[in-house]
Amino acid sequence: MELVLIPLIVGLLSFFIPSKWVKNSSLLFALLSLIVVLQRLFTYDPKYIEYVFNTGKVYKLGLTFEMGYDGLGIVMLALSNLVIFLVALANYNNDEANSPRFAGLMFLMQFGLNGLFAAQDGVMFYIFWEFTLIPVFLMLYWFGAPNNQRTLLKFFLYTLFGSLFMLLSILAIGVYSTSYSYEAIQYTAIPAKYACWIFSGFLIAFAVKIPIFPFHTWQPNTYASAPIAGTMLLSAIMLKMALFGMIKWMIGLNFVALSAWQWPVLILGVIGILYGAFIAMREQHLRKVFAFASISHLGLIVAGIMVFTVDSLQGSILQMVNHSLVAIGLFLAAGIIEQRLGTAKLSEMGGIAKLAPKFGFWFGVMMFVSLSVPMTAGFIGEFLLIKSIFEFNLWMGILAALTLVIGAVYMIRAYQMSSMGAPKITAFKDLMWNEMSVFAIITVLALTLGLYPDFIFSIVKPSINHLLEAASDTQLIIK
Repeated sequence: MELVLIPLIVGLLSFFIPSKWVKNSSLLFALLSLIVVLQRLFTYDPKYIEYVFNTGKVYKLGLTFEMGYDGLGIVMLALSNLVIFLVALANYNNDEANSPRFAGLMFLMQFGLNGLFAAQDGVMFYIFWEFTLIPVFLMLYWFGAPNNQRTLLKFFLYTLFGSLFMLLSILAIGVYSTSYSYEAIQYTAIPAKYACWIFSGFLIAFAVKIPIFPFHTWQPNTYASAPIAGTMLLSAIMLKMALFGMIKWMIGLNFVALSAWQWPVLILGVIGILYGAFIAMREQHLRKVFAFASISHLGLIVAGIMVFTVDSLQGSILQMVNHSLVAIGLFLAAGIIEQRLGTAKLSEMGGIAKLAPKFGFWFGVMMFVSLSVPMTAGFIGEFLLIKSIFEFNLWMGILAALTLVIGAVYMIRAYQMSSMGAPKITAFKDLMWNEMSVFAIITVLALTLGLYPDFIFSIVKPSINHLLEAASDTQLIIK
């Protein structure tokens, strides 16, 4: 239970830590959580589910309160805690780092994320899903851009409205299952007609959170108006809740409905790839460039998940990890530029690399990592995803592969306009130790997973096989 209890305890403590100590305490607390989860990761046996709380009882209303993780769950838990540590490190010299409120909200958000990735009960999953919305909303409200109430309201209503459909789906599952335990639901035969409706409830919630085109309208403005640390948290880990939910809860529990929804969602994913990429090519606000680029990359992951084969799921999970690393790197670079220059418009930038060579180098490295060049994790992830979509349908594969070309256009354009050419300013403060450390950690991890992706694959493959076998068994029961 320490995976869930540590963030809860340190989150509550952080509200009362003096401002002069809070940035150091936040870094230490984040490191503690990361060490605990890494110890779990390196000692985990992928053949089994590791329970952290399981009484073996079914309580009133079918609740079990079970918590644990399989291969997919422990990878997401490790990613969640890594993101929190990197955000605390990246934010170390910003004003928010000295705020006990910000630190407390960040760790309460981590509590919700860890609880969600460890939930083995449908109701618990929903409770943690909704809980994560509270700290991130308050974070954006207290520390975001002035006069962002309309953007915040749109973000809150979109996500809350979508979540209600998931609640209805979970309650509907309870009609057929003996309890809300994940294992009990997984082997429950739900008639295909009703499974399609249950699937759609999960889909609406996840489509809004990811977001999938055309449910994306809340995202660019929210990313642009949030504090940089908030944008990194939203992009790097919050939306991964939905991708995780698609694999484990939406399709894993309603595989019989996949055939009805596979083509529509895959088409929306491919539209998102192209839409996000083309908008990013024209966008002038740097954070929005990366926001639309994120929509494009996430569209590819969604399309891969809907193919739902061993290769596509392995590629999706690796790309989820890679996307989190890239999101932190790119939005950190955007935040540095905004803070130093006082503007986010590309037309007002230029020549930064000449004034700050360290920043120019590491921003360029982040650009290449985001382009999924060979030897990076993104290269392996995108290769498996595009290959799987090609095998599913040739034309969808061709359209999905365009992300490789268009992605290079908008990323090189953003780097060129911001960092190359004649400087439009006289001074630009170069990287500080914490910022350089974040870029270095991201680069090392991207290269390590690119050269040795089997570290992730060996952990998640048994879980993927179990998902596919359980889905096959349930279909036989229904027939």
